[in-house]
Amino acid sequence: MADPLLSGLVEVCVIVGASGDRLKEVCEKHRRERDLPLLDAEILQVHAPPFVTKENSWESQSRINRVQRRRSFIKKKGMPTPAFDAATRSQEGEMQNVSVPTDIDLVALPQLCFPGGLQISYESCEDRFHFLVFTDVLGNRTHGVVIQYYRSVQVGDTVIYSNEQWPSSKGPRLYCPFSICLISKHPYYNALKDCLACLMLQLRARRWMNWERIVKEFAAKLALVPVPPPGQLHLMFSLRPLLIVLPSKEDKEQPVVDLDLHLPFLCFKPRQLLQIITSILTEQRMVLVSSDWAQLTLVAECFMVFIYPLLWQHPFVPILSCQMLDFVMAPTSFLMGCHLHHFEEVATETEELVLINMDDGTVSSSGSESVLIPDIPNVAEECFVQRMDALQLHYDLHVCHLGTSTDINELRSQRRQWQQSLNVKIQKITLELMVNIFREVHDHLNYEHRVFNSEEFLKSRNTADQPFYEKVLETHIFHSFLKDRLSRKMDAFSRMDLGMRQETQRLKVGVEPSRRPTMLEMVQKNSNTEKRLSKRLGVSTPNLREEQSMVFPQRQTSFRKLPLDSAANISPLPVKSFRLPEFPDPLDYHKVQSYYSELISLLGKAISSVSPDNSGLLARYYYLRGLLNTTAGKRLDALSDFQNLYRTDTDIFPNELVRALVDLLPKEEWQLAEKRSEIKRLISRVKKDSEMSQLHRDDSVKKFELPKKHMQLEDFVRHVQESGIVKDVGTIHRLFEALTVGQQKQVDPEVFRVFYTFWKETEAEAQEVHLPAGVIEHLDTSECVYKLSSSIKTSHGVGKIAMTQKRLFLLTEGRPGYVEITKFRDIEISSAPFLLLRIPSLKIKSSSRKEIFEVNLKSECDLWNLMIKEMWAGRKMADIHKDPQYMQQALTNVLLMDAVVGCLQSQKAIFAATKLAYFDRMKPEVPMMVPKTTSETLKHKINPSLDLTSPQAVDVLLYTPGQLSFTDSDGSGNPRLWCALSDGKVVVFDAASWSMQHNSVQVGVSRLNCMLRVDQHQVWIGSQDSVIYIINTRSMSCNKQLTEHRSEVTDFALNETTEKNQTQVYSCSADGIVILWDVSTLQVRRQYRLTCDRLLSIQLIGGTLWCCKSTLAAKGGVVHRRISLPDYLRSVPTAFSCFLLFPETEQLWTGCTDAGELCMWRCSDLTKPAQKIQLQDCAGVNCIIRVKDQVWAGCRGRAGGKAKGKIYVVDSEKHTVEKELAAHTDMVQALCSAEHRYVLSGAASEDGKIAIWKVE
Repeated sequence: MADPLLSGLVEVCVIVGASGDRLKEVCEKHRRERDLPLLDAEILQVHAPPFVTKENSWESQSRINRVQRRRSFIKKKGMPTPAFDAATRSQEGEMQNVSVPTDIDLVALPQLCFPGGLQISYESCEDRFHFLVFTDVLGNRTHGVVIQYYRSVQVGDTVIYSNEQWPSSKGPRLYCPFSICLISKHPYYNALKDCLACLMLQLRARRWMNWERIVKEFAAKLALVPVPPPGQLHLMFSLRPLLIVLPSKEDKEQPVVDLDLHLPFLCFKPRQLLQIITSILTEQRMVLVSSDWAQLTLVAECFMVFIYPLLWQHPFVPILSCQMLDFVMAPTSFLMGCHLHHFEEVATETEELVLINMDDGTVSSSGSESVLIPDIPNVAEECFVQRMDALQLHYDLHVCHLGTSTDINELRSQRRQWQQSLNVKIQKITLELMVNIFREVHDHLNYEHRVFNSEEFLKSRNTADQPFYEKVLETHIFHSFLKDRLSRKMDAFSRMDLGMRQETQRLKVGVEPSRRPTMLEMVQKNSNTEKRLSKRLGVSTPNLREEQSMVFPQRQTSFRKLPLDSAANISPLPVKSFRLPEFPDPLDYHKVQSYYSELISLLGKAISSVSPDNSGLLARYYYLRGLLNTTAGKRLDALSDFQNLYRTDTDIFPNELVRALVDLLPKEEWQLAEKRSEIKRLISRVKKDSEMSQLHRDDSVKKFELPKKHMQLEDFVRHVQESGIVKDVGTIHRLFEALTVGQQKQVDPEVFRVFYTFWKETEAEAQEVHLPAGVIEHLDTSECVYKLSSSIKTSHGVGKIAMTQKRLFLLTEGRPGYVEITKFRDIEISSAPFLLLRIPSLKIKSSSRKEIFEVNLKSECDLWNLMIKEMWAGRKMADIHKDPQYMQQALTNVLLMDAVVGCLQSQKAIFAATKLAYFDRMKPEVPMMVPKTTSETLKHKINPSLDLTSPQAVDVLLYTPGQLSFTDSDGSGNPRLWCALSDGKVVVFDAASWSMQHNSVQVGVSRLNCMLRVDQHQVWIGSQDSVIYIINTRSMSCNKQLTEHRSEVTDFALNETTEKNQTQVYSCSADGIVILWDVSTLQVRRQYRLTCDRLLSIQLIGGTLWCCKSTLAAKGGVVHRRISLPDYLRSVPTAFSCFLLFPETEQLWTGCTDAGELCMWRCSDLTKPAQKIQLQDCAGVNCIIRVKDQVWAGCRGRAGGKAKGKIYVVDSEKHTVEKELAAHTDMVQALCSAEHRYVLSGAASEDGKIAIWKVE
């Protein structure tokens, strides 16, 4: 009945106790002696699925046989089965074969069920629970919940196990403990504890009659219970008298949390809590001790939740029985637990253990030398303690104003809701702790080469925090964490990290050439503790750059005042519960089949009742129904349910399960699958993904190391990128030329070491620069001091020359003061050099002041000459081309010049540095002026390839307007510019400041062809891999896909004029397929097929769908007009590339790939174009858009045999070219309009930039 791919809530139910023979011996001995010995616990019964099979009904199934998946546990010969009825007792003495799941080892289970030993007593005791964790060799964990209960043992002539309700009049009474252990793959500690409580109530109510059968039925029922899918759908089922709730885990990566996370907060004070967390993060050898066995596992599991997303990868044995104490002598890291009785024994016999006493809340060490536990970073500690102090940990205080309900399930529900709410708060607090500890790791990662520069990361830490990081950075747990960060994993850690960053950290406008403190940071560095906390944890005044044309809205500036939800940017989703039907009685094959059918039917009704907008809940229902169909053997229905996850939530798609289902399909089901299109698509996708997964995936982590041998250019590029100095390949090539001047073209490792050391020392020295408040007030908050001269004489006194990214100023000595020399844009240059070479004096003339500033720089004169000229040239280029990246690049060049001169220390050093004067050399090669029309129309340029090693082509652009309904501080309500780059990467800019958002989105790995804003919540993206990806604009996540197309998706058209006000979208693919989608349900409404070689684009105008290849016009799916290339172009290898329709004038405008013209057609006569608009110096038209009464055409221009980007602005009424714009060095291949105020153009990979144009 059960599917081998799946497991229910319970894997095995095991009964442990003393054998009947051994109890008889004890009773006989007790007649002579009064001492009660400790007994050896043994496994008495094992119940494991399948409990029901088609061949054997429940009644006829005397034992379980599952040869393929099970191994056998053989009980000792002569061991009786504890029961009352004579039929069962007659089986005593026979050999019994008990089936056990292959992945569960029961050898140590008897000891763990009785960790303190099995002791017969004269008095009965209350039932007691404790919890177990089992770990296999691969690190996979299973979990156990154990109940210990007592049964009376008669010493007289009666049976060994006596009914407690029938006391015997002969002899004294002894009580023997027994255990029932439920083993599950999922840590449902509270739920399974409640299940066992219900079982004991039932056994006692029936006076232990037929108790073996009752336990078996109990295990069989729990085996029927499915595990809820990840997300906000909990499952409920009834085990009278309790209603059991199975909470779901938040996502696929996080563990189930079904325990009280505040238990450690009740056991330990904040300092001890942080000591324990530090011990875990530094992988110490830890032993938990408590007088209560139950607390050991629960508290240990809490700490595993607290360190998420870091995962403990060493032995994890929260309970050690007395026979297992030798385990604490293991040399490796571990987390184990034992009873308080063994505290002294463990402490004295084993060295260097961290002993965690839960009873008195202390953390100590064993042996003669204490274990050094470093302090957790101070800022993270302060924040954690603040959050912890604000928690309400006592349920009684929460309900003291409420009346008491007489319904036990209502009371339990009330308590459960409080506990779940508290658990969420605690998880946020501990996740925030991990973020505060590790958030700056990403600043020292090189994603391209998967390198972590641990040395530089350590240097960037506060001195007091370095011992902590020195230990953590060497652990397995941190290494695994690094793998996820280098893979850009978007988990809860990444989402909180992004949400907690301040505005200037989330938005980037340029590449930081080197780490320097801004003026604002200098002010904050000297402020009080609270301000330092604010700065480090993500709140301060926005760090605006000079080139930004718009300002950010004001944000809160005190982190302490922010509630946790705001600081973490996480809002809890509403929880929905689904109740399972009553369990079948009896549990035979047909009843169980009916149970699954009823459950599947209930899920079908739930699916039909959910609004299509609630796709998250729909996905959970589909997932759950898919699991049940799998268990019921309905594989095709299961695959259909899992296929629906693509359109509802791909994040929970069970890849391994679906792949296994496909592999297990028998031949007849394969034939049926071929007839169901949605299953056929799924199978095709699974096979493709399986092939991709077989390719080698590099998940290595390398530490940055200086080179040890001479480097050719390729190796040099890699080492420089790994070092984090600079990423741009072109800049690294120039640096290579500088370091190899006058010698063989290879870099000596010693030269590289000196260069790298000089760069880092200069960076470190800049961190120690302290400017007086009187100086700082003259500078912008975003300015940084990048170069500071030695003390020299100037025409304005003695001092040091300081260079920022905007200006030069003199920092006077004696009484520190500020004298502005010039801003770089104000420097005046004549035909003669304004900076005198080879003399110790430097003269600077500025348009902002009359007199010339003269400075005696001595040996530094030549270097400062080069640097100032490069900064001036970069500033001029940035101003003329409206591209702030030129200034950022010039600053990088200047810092590299400084490092090269400091590294070489020879006569050729200055000549070598000239190799890096890129913009100064470009002056005679590149016109310093752009055409007037271009300059007047161009507003700004941005670079979507900031974080990449080389420019990427801008394939698609999409502008989405701002949303007034989004009022959070994360900027969600601002307008956005979406930019599709190579290999499925989507970069998003905040269009209020033209600043790049950190949270770019990866959608597949193929080129993206088209984007469409469907509504304020979603953007659709068509990919070359034939998939339509749907991005949630609020969460910036892509968890929905439409997979109906079989070829690359090339365009979309939005239809908002349907009869029922339902939004619909047309999508087309290159093979001529056009699909009409219902946006609310993501279902296909209609599908057309057009006969053409390649369908490029579509437009919906007045109910007519215009399709571009040989330009087809279709209505109602029937082609009724066809337009062909003009006769004079048929001899040229060209084709239509784009088109526009003006419905009010019935004009059709077209462009061709290899023709420098636009054609205007009359819709009344489509046999030939009515007019041709020639585009001067144009080699082909790639895209056209309509803006007001203008047509903007993005083209490939002709320039000395190289492609050049050209934009032509055509008057749609006069049919004349109004403007010819040239701001791209490669062809323009994407255009979009921003509310008819701006037009944005994107160029191919030689340029890779986006230009923002003003519309007049």
